[in-house]
Amino acid sequence: MYLLSNNVQEKILRGTTTVGIKAIDGVVLCADMRASAGYFIANNNTMKIQKIDIHAGLTLAGGVADAQNIVDILRYHANLHRVEKVDPISIHSLSRLCSLIFHQNRGYPFMADILIGGYDSKGPALFNVDMFGSVEEKTFVTTGSGSPVAYGVLEEEYRDDLTVKEAKKIALRAVKGAIIRNIGTGDGINIAIMDKDGFRLLTDEQKKAVIEL
Repeated sequence: MYLLSNNVQEKILRGTTTVGIKAIDGVVLCADMRASAGYFIANNNTMKIQKIDIHAGLTLAGGVADAQNIVDILRYHANLHRVEKVDPISIHSLSRLCSLIFHQNRGYPFMADILIGGYDSKGPALFNVDMFGSVEEKTFVTTGSGSPVAYGVLEEEYRDDLTVKEAKKIALRAVKGAIIRNIGTGDGINIAIMDKDGFRLLTDEQKKAVIEL
């Protein structure tokens, strides 16, 4: 068992809100755009949703450098798998690979919390991977300092028969609620959908058509 100082634990949890929802026809990933260092806003236009392959993406919470390193590794292996197998890597395999990366570095851990989502031959899938490599399949999940607020929305509105159209509205409302109530969350919202048509980020116009931001 690894014990973290309160200072390290605060750095992991502070300064973001990310949300993932698994629907019957796809996965929705949503995140705010504020990067903070303590009470200082370091960047107000941070892309916390990253495309890994044409069918998969992830959200980032925690240390920016560590999270970007993980994104690069996952992209490399996803591309390698596509070239060698002539087939996209499964979301389950991608999450296990991410788990292995964290686990191998547990002595000097990456300060990051990752949500991996996508749509493969088995349909939609969503996983949460923490800094020590624990991986859990989820129907809905949220990370970051605004997650207590976001969980209130998710637990109230999630249903097993949600469509992507319904899920993106819930995800946007969850992050918007966190922006209102959490100082570490703010400066806008990004949202991505992964379904049978692949990964795509919603434009500002598409987001505004779902809810008032």
